Formats: sequence, structure tokens, C-alpha cells
Amino acid sequence: MKALCWHGARDVRIETVPDPSILNPRDAIVRVTATAICGSDLHLYDGVIPTLAAGDILGHEFMGEVVEVGSAITSLRPGDRVVVPFTIACGACGPCRVGRWSLCDNSNPHAWMAEKLYGYSASGLFGYSHLYGGYAGGQAEYVRVPFADVGPVKVPAVLSDEQVLFLSDIFPTGYMAAENCAIQPGHVVAVWGCGPVGLLAVASAYLLGAARVIAIDRVPHRLALAREVGHAETINFEDGELLERLRDMTGGRGPDACIDAVGLEAHGAASIGAYYDAVKSRLRLATDRLTALRQAVMACGKGGVVSIPGVYGGMLDKVPIGAAFAKGLTMRMGQTHVHRYLQPLLALIEQGAIDPSFVVSHRLPLDRAPDGYRMFLEKVDDCTKVVLTP
Repeated sequence: MKALCWHGARDVRIETVPDPSILNPRDAIVRVTATAICGSDLHLYDGVIPTLAAGDILGHEFMGEVVEVGSAITSLRPGDRVVVPFTIACGACGPCRVGRWSLCDNSNPHAWMAEKLYGYSASGLFGYSHLYGGYAGGQAEYVRVPFADVGPVKVPAVLSDEQVLFLSDIFPTGYMAAENCAIQPGHVVAVWGCGPVGLLAVASAYLLGAARVIAIDRVPHRLALAREVGHAETINFEDGELLERLRDMTGGRGPDACIDAVGLEAHGAASIGAYYDAVKSRLRLATDRLTALRQAVMACGKGGVVSIPGVYGGMLDKVPIGAAFAKGLTMRMGQTHVHRYLQPLLALIEQGAIDPSFVVSHRLPLDRAPDGYRMFLEKVDDCTKVVLTP
């Protein structure tokens, strides 16, 4: 089969690799009909996530048709059309039983790696390094899906691939980010980053009852989407002092909740903190650039929530924890418990309450995936989200 394989920073290639096969009675094989390039994939593309090996197959947002199932699978059969969560969960361990699916105890065969770095291991992930299990990803013609009796959700024929594809990651991620904000009537939510997750966090904040959402970015076409489709007020963070503008827009009290949908590769405006992060990361003295997180903590109103769906990977430097303490902030973060949200969010799509496909800007064949990565990274041709078809 054809698959997109990683060979180093900024070096991804379409190659012919062996077809996957059933290895466990709870496996299924899915023929991929649509897959997408996620902002988190760019961290792999940039080489900032460790433990990738040459030839690893990328991609964790995918859906398709079941073509084979293991002997223990009774919930699926060949021909079923499914969306697959990017987090892999066993369904039986302590975290899974209480709905903390992304913290599964049993789905990361390389748990020892994560334990050395983080103390404990979270779940395995598709196509996201050996730190998270070394599973082959979905930017391919076929994928082996472990624990297929727990993860994949069947989707109705009346919905297009693009309407449901993002149930695999970015729609639940944006929704959980907004849910973590504990939104109450009248609340103002500020969202850093108008990429796909940020845009879906904007939409989700309104679905959960926010009175106002303020979206922050510097890329004109992303800000336009946030305004015109997401109905957010927008700020270009390069136009003046951001925290002052947020105070002015909120009557001096700051947002009730702040969502950092940027993560570890924040660019920031011309500030001492942004320069500091850039220099340290270039010299390999730091793993993460923190401009968005610092701003979110400083901007958040007293007693508010800072929600962090953006990925962070290592040790953080110069985080204003004193400000978080003094203001009594709550910080909530982590990989998305995708399984928890699949059926409720599918119902919202079926009801017409939201169509997540509004984030799609480019559609390419799988053969052009390397071009898609470059476009998405460089944000050329107003690129917001790339969907690939094998």
C-alpha cells in the first residue's frame, strides 16, 4: 500500500509499504477514505517530538471502511463506515472505565518511554512517535486499528466524509477545550490560535453558551474565518498591546476563560519573551515556545480558567505561575478523551447544529501529502486544513 512516511525534519515521503494485518483478536483493518493533516502533525514535521524513526507512518485523523475484523470483534463487520479516534483505548482499565480514555493504562506498548519522561504513560496514539506506542498512522491506504470493539464509531451514509472526519480529533479537541472552561451565561471566552482546533473551540464555546468569543491570531484568512463563520470578535496580536486590548474589550475584568489552542510552537509578536523562546529553542536549550500560554495566563480574569488543548512536550520556562496563583486560576489540559464525545458530537452534526467541514481549505490526493504539509506549515494559499484522499 501507499503511505506517508517520516524521514526527518521537513522530510516526509510517499512510499510503498506492507499492508497491515490482524495481529490481535480485537483488531480491525480499515481502508482509509479520508485523512487529514493536523496541526499536531506539524510538530512531527518540524522534528520537535522525539522518538520518531525513519519510515514511521504519520497521521492520526482518519476514517474509512472496515475490510477485516479480528475474531473477538462483534460490534463491527466488513463494509461498516467508521471514524476512528486518534487516542487508542482498551475500554477496561481504570481510566477508561471513568471516561478518561486518553489516559488508558493498556494501549501504549512503549509505556516505559513515557514513564521516564512524564512519570506515567498516557494512551497510545496513531502515527505519533514511539513515545506514544509507535502505531502506524492513517495517512495511508489501510490502517490496523487496535481495540476496534471500543474505538471506531459508525457514521450514517447521509453525512459526507468531511462532515464527520474531524470527530477523529479536532472537533472533540475543540469541544473539550471549551467544556473545560466551565462556561456560564454571560461569559467571555478568549481563544489563542485560529487554526482548525481554535476555530472549532470558538464554535464549541458558543454551543456551550458563551456570550462572546474573542479569537486571537495574526493570519488574515484565519481571522476572517473566525469572524465570518465562527461569529467571533477578533484581534490580530501584531496590532498593538494584546492584554490592554483584551481589558478594554471586557470592561477591565479580562476574559472569564482563555483557551491556548497554539501550543509548543507559538511564534508571538516582537516581544522579549518571544525572542527569548526563539533563541533558546534554536540553541536546543528549550523544547517549547510559550508566548500564547504566558499571554493566556496574564490575560485571564480573576477566578477564571485557562484551558490548554495545544500540545506541550517538555519543560516550560518563564511561565507566570505567580499570576495564576494570585488570580486563583484553574488550569485544565491534556489529550482529548475522544471516545467520550463521539456520539454527542455526531448527534450535533446530524441535527445541523454544526458542520465542522468549514475548516477545510484544501483537498489533495494522498500522493501530494508532502505538498500539503508544506502548504499547511507555511500557510500559503490561505491554507487552513488539508484533507487527503488515498
